[in-house]
Amino acid sequence: MLAAYAVAADAENPLNALEVGEIDPPSTPDGWVPVRMKAGSINHHDVFSLKGVGLPADRLPMILGCDGVGIAPDGTECVLHTVIASPGFTGDDETLDPKRSLLSEIYPGTLAEVVHVPQENLIPKPAGLTTTHAAVLSTSWLTAYRMLFTNARVSKGDTVLVQGAGGGVATAAVQLGSAAGLKMWVTSRDEAKARRALELGADQVFASGERLPGRVDAVIETVGAATWSHSIKSLRPGGTVVIAGATSGDAPDKAELTRIFFLQMRIQGSTMGTRQELKEMLDFLVEHNVEPAIDSVRPLAEAKDAFAKMIDGDVFGKLVVTMD
Repeated sequence: MLAAYAVAADAENPLNALEVGEIDPPSTPDGWVPVRMKAGSINHHDVFSLKGVGLPADRLPMILGCDGVGIAPDGTECVLHTVIASPGFTGDDETLDPKRSLLSEIYPGTLAEVVHVPQENLIPKPAGLTTTHAAVLSTSWLTAYRMLFTNARVSKGDTVLVQGAGGGVATAAVQLGSAAGLKMWVTSRDEAKARRALELGADQVFASGERLPGRVDAVIETVGAATWSHSIKSLRPGGTVVIAGATSGDAPDKAELTRIFFLQMRIQGSTMGTRQELKEMLDFLVEHNVEPAIDSVRPLAEAKDAFAKMIDGDVFGKLVVTMD
């Protein structure tokens, strides 16, 4: 079957570690069901995998992809929940399972013509969502939803700062927060991305590191070291920084510990989301008529071009690949 998969680890040139071509279907656990994929999208997680982060050599080749929508054996079009709990886990929040994984880490991912998943990880796609929009929701959008509505502790009318305007989590947070009645402020180094953030519902856009006109109730932080001090300095006393990534590195020049404890700020880690949160988000998108920002759409055979665009950083919204 046709798939996009990692064949090596190359931290300097991750595109060299990617193959797009025919591959024998890998083995998956007994009882998992086949899904004929219609579309998926690319995340930074896939690029990290190509660099060897979290994907050791003994798991190669590995089909990439953490997002997707496809047809279940009964003919239902479903959004895939790609957080896989470990065998025997009994909690109701699979993101807290220390041995959880995402598709493409231990088990084959979604950038293929067919993928196998547990039956309970298939969420019927609402009729109000297009296949293209549904294909981008399982990772960055679910991450943004959990960051805002589970972990940020904000209410309608509160102000939220989103660091970085173009990434998948950032654009999702802007669209979700705006639809929920939050005041969304965004930082960006790129004027074109800043304008697009305003089009998506951001109330104001500021230059990276710019002093804000007021303190915010929460910060959505996925950039890491480059924006950490600005995030802390922008937060009101008692506010919350929700961090779900560190694309610029995880070692800021200054940790801001004195400011954090003196002003009683809350630092909340956040990773992906639960099946229930995915279901809630699908309903939210339909109810509020939210259409996820799409950068571009390509067939799976041209996935390498989409990966190149992600690696170059020339992205606003999601990069979609189709299997039909």
